[in-house]
Amino acid sequence: MERTLTDLMTREVVAFSSGREVVVRCEALVTTTRDAPEFIDITEDVERIVAESGVRFGLVTVFSTHTTAAIKLNENEPLLLQDMTRIIQQVAPLHAEYEHNDFSRRTVNIEDGECANGHAHCQHLFLSTSETIPIVDGQLTTGRWQRIFLVELDEPRQRRVLVNIVGVTG
Repeated sequence: MERTLTDLMTREVVAFSSGREVVVRCEALVTTTRDAPEFIDITEDVERIVAESGVRFGLVTVFSTHTTAAIKLNENEPLLLQDMTRIIQQVAPLHAEYEHNDFSRRTVNIEDGECANGHAHCQHLFLSTSETIPIVDGQLTTGRWQRIFLVELDEPRQRRVLVNIVGVTG
């Protein structure tokens, strides 16, 4: 059966001779954003998916399938989130001029009702599409204050994040 991104959720298990299993699992998290920039803490969702996988040692990659929504590790402290929002807006302001927003000249990758979002693409250059975190003893090995954020840079909409786990059980 062919799978599409909308029904993506796979799990493959292969036995090792040592009695351990190798697990490869990919699960999609879907969320609707409310603002931009917006920092959405998805750490607990990722922790749940890791726990459900049974992986004791391995890696989890958290990947945004969007060019205007990023994944970042940082601290979930309200004043810091305000600072980071301000810095993102200073790097590529919403109302600056962007060639990408000139729909009279732009001829590729245009959808009906598309908004002017050159700022969001430029902000994304300074962030990242994914983060990879080691799994040790079935737990994410994030630092004391580190949380996993989906960072909305464009306008409120539905976003999809893939959580891909590769590791061994037992």
